[in-house]
Amino acid sequence: MAETYKSGEKVKYRLAEAMKECMKKAPVEKITVKEITEECGVTRQTFYRNFQDKYDLINWYFDKILIESFEHMGEGQTVYESLVNKFQYIQKETLFFRAAFKNDDQNCLRDHDFELITQFYTDRIEGNTGKKMSDKIRFQLEMYCQGSIYMTVQWVLGNHKATPETLARFLSESMPAELRDVFKECGLL
Repeated sequence: MAETYKSGEKVKYRLAEAMKECMKKAPVEKITVKEITEECGVTRQTFYRNFQDKYDLINWYFDKILIESFEHMGEGQTVYESLVNKFQYIQKETLFFRAAFKNDDQNCLRDHDFELITQFYTDRIEGNTGKKMSDKIRFQLEMYCQGSIYMTVQWVLGNHKATPETLARFLSESMPAELRDVFKECGLL
């Protein structure tokens, strides 16, 4: 995680690092706030000033690394390069992404990922074409993004074995034809 966070967030990042250390030793369900605070060297009061519980901590950190993964994604010129960048970043944070996606109750995280990726592509398409997407292209984009998220979750959970490059290639080649044409027109393929 980049060291560019605000000073008020330092404790939160320290707690997230402590949580990651605890996750190396035990599943999330077995980790206690006491273990996290001991690993971090802070009091329980400090923990509860920042988070409601360990799941709140996981959700906060998930949000931070998801946003950063999209920043890495934005460094690529094509969809393929962008996806490789994102997946390589996710690989570095696999433990947290796995914990975040593991439970079906965490669907709000998938929804958040959907909103971010859809907006990311919308901005690139509309920015490059200078016009709003048609309803049909928006539909195809949303369908593509939902499928991409599903396959990404399967990959993170270990249900689909692939390198970041292979997964990126599969996803970029699975785009609906009309959406693919729009991406080509924008120089994204």
